[in-house]
Amino acid sequence: METTVYAVKGMTCSGCLGKVTTAVNGVAGVSEVDADVATGEVTVVSEGPVDAELVRSAVKEAGYEVVG
Repeated sequence: METTVYAVKGMTCSGCLGKVTTAVNGVAGVSEVDADVATGEVTVVSEGPVDAELVRSAVKEAGYEVVG
């Protein structure tokens, strides 16, 4: 299992969490997503490496931005 944490800008409510979680869950190889409004972090768990650009694109399509 691999775990990667992304800082996401713009998440302010549970609706935001739902959009980001759904979008990132759609990325190939992702098995679990945990988003946290308080920290602005999205934790992605996968069986193997996941293309970070695909995660960034999914977050962007949901209306948010991966920073850092």
